[in-house]
Amino acid sequence: MDDRGGSFVAVRRISQGLDRSNTCHSSSAEFVTGSTAWLGRGLSCVCAQRRESDARPSFDLTPAQEECLQRLQNRIDIPYDGSIPEHQDALRALWSAAFPEEELHGLISEQWKNMGWQGKDPSTDFRGGGFISLENLLFFARNFPKSFQDLLRKQEGDRSVWEYPFAVAGVNITFMLIQMLDLEAVKPRTLVGATFLKFLAENDSAFDLLYCITFKMMDQQWLSMRASYMDFNTVMKSTRRQLEKELLLEDIMRLEDVPSYKLLTR
Repeated sequence: MDDRGGSFVAVRRISQGLDRSNTCHSSSAEFVTGSTAWLGRGLSCVCAQRRESDARPSFDLTPAQEECLQRLQNRIDIPYDGSIPEHQDALRALWSAAFPEEELHGLISEQWKNMGWQGKDPSTDFRGGGFISLENLLFFARNFPKSFQDLLRKQEGDRSVWEYPFAVAGVNITFMLIQMLDLEAVKPRTLVGATFLKFLAENDSAFDLLYCITFKMMDQQWLSMRASYMDFNTVMKSTRRQLEKELLLEDIMRLEDVPSYKLLTR
């Protein structure tokens, strides 16, 4: 879009085929990338929009939930830093999981565009979601490899000629979930945020699991709406509404009970 630190790309498709535990276990397609300053100025995606429901009173947490939330917030606060060996290793691991048959030539390489990054250096896109957005992608690749590959390679459904960029969309999903669940607050101020923390108190990987569910849900919305890259914001809004609805169903006792969890395959 511009040279101010935030932009998006359209990728043309290449045909290929409440407490339950005390123990912590617009019409344009604007993608969440670039600097935080750019996010504040130009983002029109649903994940950055505050709704009236977000002003509800906060919910009290158990000590275990507070501990789990703090641990998740610590993850959210970590920016991606290409000079840190752990971050480099995670990025290499993501490549190996995505393209096990292809050797990566470097952490800065034109090859990254094949995964849906905007350029040859993924670190510029991670600024919108931090290191946790890389962890989310890696968790998805390792725990639901078939679904991950299906989305990466756009193998399911009647696809648009111009598809959303897989990796950048993943960063958007991380950012949207943080906003939707109000995870940067001291305690949740929405019912959906309070509900999620109960799942988190039972499963320390709940955020990563919810990420996988959301990514698959987003793609299903994309297909059902017969969307193209210009419709990305609309798809994200629809995905958020559907996700909130499913999380608040009365019979949901764990994330695996969420209806869209069934969309995931290993």
